[in-house]
Amino acid sequence: MTAASAEGPFQITVQPSGRAFSANGGEAILPAAIRQGIGLPYGCKDGACGSCKCRKLEGSVVHGTHQAKALSAEEEAAGYVLTCCAVPQTDVVLESRQVTDESAFPVKKMPSRVSSLEKVSPDVMVVRLQLPANDTMRYHAGQYIEFILRDGARRSYSMANAPHNGPGVELHIRHMPGGKFTDHVFSAMKEKEILRVEGPFGSFFLREDSDKPMILLASGTGFAPIKALIEHMQAKSITRRTVLYWGGRRPIDLYMHEWMVARAAEMPQLTYVPVISNALPEDNWTGRTGFVHKAVMEDFPDMSGHQVYACGAPIVVDSARAEYTAQCGLPPEEFFADSFTSEADKH
Repeated sequence: MTAASAEGPFQITVQPSGRAFSANGGEAILPAAIRQGIGLPYGCKDGACGSCKCRKLEGSVVHGTHQAKALSAEEEAAGYVLTCCAVPQTDVVLESRQVTDESAFPVKKMPSRVSSLEKVSPDVMVVRLQLPANDTMRYHAGQYIEFILRDGARRSYSMANAPHNGPGVELHIRHMPGGKFTDHVFSAMKEKEILRVEGPFGSFFLREDSDKPMILLASGTGFAPIKALIEHMQAKSITRRTVLYWGGRRPIDLYMHEWMVARAAEMPQLTYVPVISNALPEDNWTGRTGFVHKAVMEDFPDMSGHQVYACGAPIVVDSARAEYTAQCGLPPEEFFADSFTSEADKH
């Protein structure tokens, strides 16, 4: 291949939807898709989570830096690519059954103002942001925004409210001691503070073209985008049978437990199963115990007819993806995840 042939632009086609877009020379596939409103699946955007992995049917790419757990050498040899860091050298045809037919909402940068701070557990703060009234950000329930810090660093948090409960956004921020951003949130942040944000990002949202029953799986503050999905379901009168499993180490980690109990009481199609892994005697916990992703397997040994939406710690999401598809018959394309590379980066 000559250097000239890699200058681009290149045509990227996604099957089976037939959606097509172009990538400039040196531009990775995912940023090109986001720029043109094509909804490919993704999570972290930096080669760490594997959410954007899909099969390459034709063409050649060169991968930028990425983690082996996101794309192994064996997977790459078998023709899989990470679109977030795969730079096309030719026209490319990909297979991705998760590409959305609806155009993605435009990504915008905008100032935001802290409208309220509420500490809902010793290490979780609910932060509500006011966005510019004249420049509303449209997003799908389940998507996330990024704070742009003064030094250019970014921190990503999922919107915990569905868009109809706007125009502001609600975020659930866990304190990571020593984390530059979360230390500020828990010590110095004040109401009316101005922060720069960009969004929306992410392909974690409800697939409404299906009538399959749903399993929602959350660990810790991974509950935030799940909460947005539940609000969206309630507002849109989506009646698909749904079970939420929310896991924490101790009951105090289920920081909106009462809110969830109230939603389950209002929504006959929704069942709520809290799961605690490290209860202490003084917690007087009488509910489900153990690992939250295992509780799902106990109740649903056969997931072949379900969709799963999972969010939270990578170990939980990765274990669920592997075990549900290998042991419970879940079709891989019916597992939707927002897995965070580290809690310091997201949530």
